[in-house]
Amino acid sequence: MPRYWSEVVHRLTPYVPGEQPQHPNLVKLNTNENPWPPSPKVLEAIAAATDDRLRLYPDPDSTRLKQALADYFGLKVENVFVGNGSDEVLAHAFQALLKHDAPLLFPDISYSFYPVYCNLFEIDYRIVPLRDDFSLVLADFDQPNGGIIFPNPNAPTGRAVSRADIEALLQRNPDSVVVVDEAYVDFGAESAVPMIARYDNLLVVQTFSKSRSLAGLRLGYALGAPELIEALVRVKDSFNSYPIDRLAEAAGIASIGDEPYFQDVRDRVMRERERVTQALTGLGFEVLPSKANFVFTRPPRPAEVVMQALRERGIIVRHFKAPRIRNWLRITIGAPHENDALLTALEEIVSEAG
Repeated sequence: MPRYWSEVVHRLTPYVPGEQPQHPNLVKLNTNENPWPPSPKVLEAIAAATDDRLRLYPDPDSTRLKQALADYFGLKVENVFVGNGSDEVLAHAFQALLKHDAPLLFPDISYSFYPVYCNLFEIDYRIVPLRDDFSLVLADFDQPNGGIIFPNPNAPTGRAVSRADIEALLQRNPDSVVVVDEAYVDFGAESAVPMIARYDNLLVVQTFSKSRSLAGLRLGYALGAPELIEALVRVKDSFNSYPIDRLAEAAGIASIGDEPYFQDVRDRVMRERERVTQALTGLGFEVLPSKANFVFTRPPRPAEVVMQALRERGIIVRHFKAPRIRNWLRITIGAPHENDALLTALEEIVSEAG
């Protein structure tokens, strides 16, 4: 083992992100990126911000971006925190709000960064199994805890829980922080944001990566009571005082300001999701009900075999080897022509098995 490593590094098993292949002709449906570009207003804002001011540090508080988000959600600036992607925001939340004597709770099939953060920050945790149909039942979290975190919609399953169920969970856990990771919420799930004014133990984390087509820019945010936000700021300012650069702030403000474009793109993704779901079902695939920009599906052939067969045809999807889901694939919803290529390939693959 490398002798200069800190002790904690030896114990880490890092998060493994989805493959980012460099081949230009691949149909890339493995990392839940939006198939449509950002708003033209975003690109104009970035171009306008690319000037002599890049020699200066950005606003450490990202005040204009926080104000834009506060106005958009009907909140105050003190309810908003911004970071370098929602992964950074989540990391700060783990360190600032979720490290306590009792264990942190999260689902067994969920975002695989959660246990990585726990190991990095030495947080005790306990996983709560999803039901046999992969539904997330929040009543199953009724056990002693030092905090609760879950994605809504869940990843990689795409299933969502209702705002009413989240509110009931908040009421049952008044002494614990509940973090709702809403990376995919814009594709059809109910956001918990309207409850922030009523529950000071609720933190909602969202991102510009998915529904706003800005995964390459790294911009995320959290919404919650001022006390929770202050904790995140204290950690941020002890780690990196300038996480949001000038271009990212300009892009975020412009994206928030172009609501018609945002609504059009999310509607396109949801329409394509329903089309892909129906087509997969017709090919004999089991498809979970999704409120995300991907579907979680069990093929009529072994999932790893189907994944490799798709790859041979230049189409990449995500396969997880965890025991409960090794027979399932997560497929990002692409543009219409990408989805057509996927479905044509799957029809061939399924027919070859016959």
